[in-house]
Amino acid sequence: MTITTRLTGLLGIRHPILLAPMDLVSDGALAAAVSKAGGLGIIGGGYGDEDWLKRELDATGDARIGVGFITWSMARKPRLLDLALDRKPAAIMLSFGDVRPYVDKIKRAGAKLLCQIQTLAQARESLDHGADAIIAQGAEGGGHGISRGTFPLVPAVADIAKGIPVVAAGGVADGRGLAAALMLGADGVLMGTRFYASIEAAGAAEAKKRIVAASGDNTIRSILFDIARGNVWPAPYTGRLLQNNFADRWRGREAELLQTRGAVERYAQARAAQDFDTAGVIAGEAADLVSDIPPAGEIVERTVREASRLIGTASNRYSVEV
Repeated sequence: MTITTRLTGLLGIRHPILLAPMDLVSDGALAAAVSKAGGLGIIGGGYGDEDWLKRELDATGDARIGVGFITWSMARKPRLLDLALDRKPAAIMLSFGDVRPYVDKIKRAGAKLLCQIQTLAQARESLDHGADAIIAQGAEGGGHGISRGTFPLVPAVADIAKGIPVVAAGGVADGRGLAAALMLGADGVLMGTRFYASIEAAGAAEAKKRIVAASGDNTIRSILFDIARGNVWPAPYTGRLLQNNFADRWRGREAELLQTRGAVERYAQARAAQDFDTAGVIAGEAADLVSDIPPAGEIVERTVREASRLIGTASNRYSVEV
């Protein structure tokens, strides 16, 4: 069972499902598992740990994968792009920054350029700069983003994409989300939270359990956790994570936290100890739809099977009078 779209044709994959390149969670094992199941696994290049990236690229074996980078962060370590391109990835995904310095190098290496955007203006810029596909990320998603919702953003981007594949990201965790994205004009989906709660994901077991137990109501979008990490993002980006004791204590007191001595060190200690009452767990509003921790390949298969069933039976569910 397959769903063929412009995205599957562009990337040479069976299913229009991409793994979000979650920092330190989307490692080689998870990316390989998604790719072997017919999607495209994208390793999270994150903030640029060269040793980690080398190790995880090696861990993918013969799987055909992509690599994702935080664009403004990669500017500090341009060698990382060369490292990734040397492995002949199917695609490079760039998010949160100006892609122009990297487009020619990516294209010359034979990789497809996937640009993640959060506004229509960013989508237009990415199209002008030669993106092979646009990933339209809504604020429902876990991790960093802006404020527009997935549901209105995706069709707006599809309307201006002019034949370039569009991928829906943010709030998608099952076949219903894939089917809905296709109806909105997207050619596929990118999923993070759903794959975080998978066997292969590099996240801590306790973090995965918290995602399974959580509701989207338990997520917050804030700069709070970036302050605690000593890594505040440029405006207007904020991050969505699960609410915890740390957030309850400091939300609304961000300026005070910035001036609190030792806060960054204590937060780093909590992360190292996997104390998720303090440390953040990145997750989106789709946490409601995550109820187990299966293999990543099973997630791909379930999503495609459910979406195919919904698309195939949609005409039997409604009555239309003309």
